[in-house]
Amino acid sequence: MSDDNSISGQDNKSWLEKISKAFSGDPQSTEDVTEILRTAEKQNVIDTDAMNIIEGAMQVIDMQVREVMIPRSQMVTVKASAEPEAYLDDIISSAHSRFPVLGESPDDVLGILLAKDLLPLAFKGELKKESLLDIIRPATVVPESKRLNQLLKEFKETRNHMAIVVDEYGGTSGLVTIEDVLEQIVGEIEDEHDIDDEAFIKVRGSGEYIIKAITPIDDFNEFFKLELSEENFDTIGGLILQEFGRMPRRGESVLFSGFKFTVLNADNRSVRLLQAQKIR
Repeated sequence: MSDDNSISGQDNKSWLEKISKAFSGDPQSTEDVTEILRTAEKQNVIDTDAMNIIEGAMQVIDMQVREVMIPRSQMVTVKASAEPEAYLDDIISSAHSRFPVLGESPDDVLGILLAKDLLPLAFKGELKKESLLDIIRPATVVPESKRLNQLLKEFKETRNHMAIVVDEYGGTSGLVTIEDVLEQIVGEIEDEHDIDDEAFIKVRGSGEYIIKAITPIDDFNEFFKLELSEENFDTIGGLILQEFGRMPRRGESVLFSGFKFTVLNADNRSVRLLQAQKIR
């Protein structure tokens, strides 16, 4: 037992010594830190997955809520004045766990409804229009300009998972969840409702799609009725990288062929997942 602990301690010490040595050059910027860490990755001091998470965490420091929020037009909401039958189907089909509850206008957010609070009443047949306001939770409101690292800290401290985003005039811009923030650090968090292993393209909303970067250009052309060239690249990811002219970071966008492509998941070697929004 003591020998194993000794070996483990030596390994930890060796790893820490390597990191300390890597930083002995006194980095002056986040770019310097990234370069040092990439060198450490090449020397197998840290693995690729750890490097991607570190880079994601560093990117979050420079990002604002407006860059990752779900826009107001795509929010699944519940009207406080509506009969339960009017929104139960939407709640079930969306598979979300939290829903903003609105008053007379989209800017009048009364609170957040948790599906786990609503469904027991629905199953017992005790859900009434007037009972909705009794079970909603207070809504956290944040400005579009709030830094993602600050928001993540706030989520952790308050144990909230969703915040309503407002613009400079106090109007509702959209919403942001803790998953939206964490995906900037660890990459796209897939669940049973995300794009599956067999599909290359998933329709997310009106004029918006989630697309795997490995989608063959031929499949992309067939889906969108386009004629993009397959002469130099086999995948849509290759074409997008050509448009950027470099390896893009998560959250960066480029306009191409009538779409706004935003990088959802990428590391310093490849792009994995894209959001495509038709330009009107």
